[in-house]
Amino acid sequence: MIRDLSRLFRPKSIAVIGGGAWCRNVIFQCRKIGFDGDIWPVHPKADEMERLSCFRQLEDLPEAPDVAFIGVNRFVTVEAVELLSNMGAGGAVCFASGFLEAEKEDAKGAELQRKLIEAAGDMPILGPNCYGFINYLDGALLWPDQHGGHRVDSGVAIVTQSSNIAINITMQKRGLPIAYVATAGNQSQQNIAEIGAALLQDERVTALGLHIEGFGDLRAFEKLANTAQELGKPIVALKVGKSAQSRAATISHTASLAGEDAGAQAFLDRLHIPRVNSLPEFLETLKFFHVYGVLPSKNIASISCSGGEASLCADLAVNRDLNFPPLSERQRANLRDALGPMVALANPLDYHTYIWNNAPEMIKAWAAMIDEPVDLTMLIVDFPRQDRCNALDWESAIIAATECAKKSDRAVAMVASLQENMPEKVAQRLLKHGVIPLMGMDEALAAAEAASRFCANHTIAEPVLLAQPIAQSELMSERDAKVLLAKYGMSIPQSREANSAFESASLACAIGFPVVLKGVGIAHKTEAGAVVINLQTALEVQNVAGKMPCDLFLVEEMVCNSVAELLVGVVRDPAHGYVLTIAAGGILTELLQDSCSFLIPTTKEQIGAALRELRISTLLDGYRGADAANNKAIVDSVIAVQNFVMENSTTVVEVEINPLLCGTERAVAVDALIRISKDAP
Repeated sequence: MIRDLSRLFRPKSIAVIGGGAWCRNVIFQCRKIGFDGDIWPVHPKADEMERLSCFRQLEDLPEAPDVAFIGVNRFVTVEAVELLSNMGAGGAVCFASGFLEAEKEDAKGAELQRKLIEAAGDMPILGPNCYGFINYLDGALLWPDQHGGHRVDSGVAIVTQSSNIAINITMQKRGLPIAYVATAGNQSQQNIAEIGAALLQDERVTALGLHIEGFGDLRAFEKLANTAQELGKPIVALKVGKSAQSRAATISHTASLAGEDAGAQAFLDRLHIPRVNSLPEFLETLKFFHVYGVLPSKNIASISCSGGEASLCADLAVNRDLNFPPLSERQRANLRDALGPMVALANPLDYHTYIWNNAPEMIKAWAAMIDEPVDLTMLIVDFPRQDRCNALDWESAIIAATECAKKSDRAVAMVASLQENMPEKVAQRLLKHGVIPLMGMDEALAAAEAASRFCANHTIAEPVLLAQPIAQSELMSERDAKVLLAKYGMSIPQSREANSAFESASLACAIGFPVVLKGVGIAHKTEAGAVVINLQTALEVQNVAGKMPCDLFLVEEMVCNSVAELLVGVVRDPAHGYVLTIAAGGILTELLQDSCSFLIPTTKEQIGAALRELRISTLLDGYRGADAANNKAIVDSVIAVQNFVMENSTTVVEVEINPLLCGTERAVAVDALIRISKDAP
């Protein structure tokens, strides 16, 4: 259900229910920020709170409040929510904990949360177990603690599941104008995607930042991405969870390659939402979005008065998806005119100190760099300590930067190599003149990379295939798995199952040599000595079978002359859907760690692009004059796996082809694994 959150986030009247220090602080912070609406304390015994007269019960309020802060215990919280909903209140912040997040410690938690949702009905609620929100645009908040922000006319919105992270963000000294900070707690009703979509509707909000612990409702995030596209407002995500232990790869390699985070990354990629790795990167990216918006290309330039800074900037960008293009002829001519013959022209550029503290000459030189093919020019300037040094000579740098930004429609950033080397007042001054003040060289590059990854005016992919709940699963035999995949278009080798070494030899003759012999029912066959290739005679087959640690065998046609080996796998991820992974295959799969993952459904175009991203693509394209693999056959094989999963999503747990032998004419699945529900027909 889509609820109207406008009354909740932009209230004219606030009820504060409870009498503890948290509730008193809500009233204090409302006054401090300049809230000009009504504040109604509600307490059954107190006469006043923070010099405001108390109402004995909610029914005594002059009218239904736009929003209420509920600062009482969890049981009374449910009662209060029901009363507010029946009154027609605009929403509530549920501060109390002990609901679903405490389920492991208290069996009552889950049932209480169910009752809370039922009590709320159509009324929106934040939490439980959350601090609420701060609206710095209108001076309205339901926030029971200190915060470090101030009123703004426009800014970014930040939504997080963690109240403590939210507090920390408000204390930033980076000059970032924050319009809203909202916390979601355990998201009993309103998740962070729904909150983010509501805040983006405010025309004064320029961008959205999401601190994500878990996605929850994938459909809500898909709607959010579409909303951001429609409004032309970028989103950046700080998604935690990379350090979680990967799935136990007891049988397949796919699970260990995908890990716990691949689904999350694939989902964000699908929504074209850039992901950053730290709070500093998060805040700098939001600052970039607020000042300039989306970076149209990955082409950047750096200009500084030190070769050390120039080389450091170049090195820090090595593993990022950014490009320092060579200087154009016009750039070179204008820079030579501005800097003279003593400066070696390059990008990144060390312009030396000949023009330092000469604003007109700095403007001339810096403006020469801000030109095609560069879309972002980083002016690297570190300011001296305010408490021990004099920064008067740095005034020329501020003047030059602001003048350059005024004359160009391209992104201009002033970058301090260390975060502490740009005073907040300088950052705020630069912001007013359209210069992006970025603190920390590595963080600046991360922000530029993220700003180039948010794709404006693109079409959101169709909804992901949601993972169905499956209690218990079992492994199909390899031969059955291959036969089943063949029905969906997968090419497989000829094969027969044998119950003895003698029968294996007989079937090998029928198939034709050379053959491959495999032991059936053994995980990781290579390690167990249960797969032998290139057997040329019946005697060889019989002897090898006699040494294998099994009683059932698979005799297969040996596929020769392959160009490369790939892995194609799908794992069911309850949090993100079905993760499709393509990787370098064979026995070195986990060692090479050369893989791409995305969510089902995907397209042939995306699969082709993923293949080109792999390091093994060099082999697929024909290494050192060798023949290239049949790319169409590879893509068709991946689509066959996807089609199988989509048609059997209620029963499939895992699929893996390893290796998929990629030849010049066909791609053949020589080993296959399928895990399905035990209840599957």
